[in-house]
Amino acid sequence: MEIEPFALERWFAEVEHDADLMLAESGVRPLSPDRFDTDPEDLGYVIPTAGDPEFRAEVGALHDRSAAETLFTCGTQEANFLAFLATVESHAVVVTPTYGSLSAVPRSLGEVTEVPLAEGWRLDPEAVVGALRPDTDLVVLNNPNNPTGRYHDAAAVRAVYEACADDDTHLLCDEVYRLLAEKPQPPVASLGPYGLSTAGVSKSFGLAGLRFGWLCGPEAVVDAAERWKDYTTIAPPRVGQHVARQALDDRAEILAANRRLAADHRAVVADFLETHGLGWSDPDCGVNAFLEVPDGFDGGEEFCRRLVEAESVVLAPGEAFGHPDHVRVGYGLPREELEEGLARLGSFLERA
Repeated sequence: MEIEPFALERWFAEVEHDADLMLAESGVRPLSPDRFDTDPEDLGYVIPTAGDPEFRAEVGALHDRSAAETLFTCGTQEANFLAFLATVESHAVVVTPTYGSLSAVPRSLGEVTEVPLAEGWRLDPEAVVGALRPDTDLVVLNNPNNPTGRYHDAAAVRAVYEACADDDTHLLCDEVYRLLAEKPQPPVASLGPYGLSTAGVSKSFGLAGLRFGWLCGPEAVVDAAERWKDYTTIAPPRVGQHVARQALDDRAEILAANRRLAADHRAVVADFLETHGLGWSDPDCGVNAFLEVPDGFDGGEEFCRRLVEAESVVLAPGEAFGHPDHVRVGYGLPREELEEGLARLGSFLERA
């Protein structure tokens, strides 16, 4: 298994530690640990290693799946990784732009056909269907989309699912931002036997440090993923499971607050971009947006590098998403940090 370097994470590893402000953070600001009981009583393995059966049943029910069709993981990243290992043998179709691992990992396991979003960053079901082959194992979506913040239409997602089901192909949807929508669409795992949903508490809940996620889908795929998990992390983190259960119990209050934050901060960014005459992806869910690189720069990486050197502010270069004419901004961080980051960005743009 050979896999390409994860361009986005390598960029962060290079610049994030020494920078003052992270304006590319893709999640909602972290919740304070003092709102939770953080004592799991002991720090042994979670037993069974797939996760607590009662809690798996609760999470599974949110996706119209059972405990046996639900696997707890170390974040959504591992859930996706295990799902790919469990499904991809020959060919996958990946809708782009997307989070880097959603295309890189399938490419390390088989052949990948990338299907770009249509104008306006819209999902085009016909284009996805046109990429299906007799040996296609999996279609991969990220909805709401990272990096654009666009929420693909429910009818379009269902059309893709139905085409996959007719083709005996699974549809995997990374839904880590789904619960930030005012009216979340049905999870793909609930659409039928070929649907797989991955998510976790990192983004929508503001609990990235717990490293707690899940995979929901058909039992055969979940069972295969669990067998692969024996070779990765074995079990989810005990503290992560303990706190995540409390967060799910309190999800109405947590998600309402995080949705308000996302909406308020989106408006701040929109006003800033209008003032500076910059175009963007007009996000409608989540806390990410794709900004157009202004004239005078040789792509997103040069723009980001000059910004971090001049203002100690980190953005994510669009090259990491296959779009060198864009950069990704994240606006889920605390309000004062967002405003300071945008002020520094504005100063940089005025001098450029």
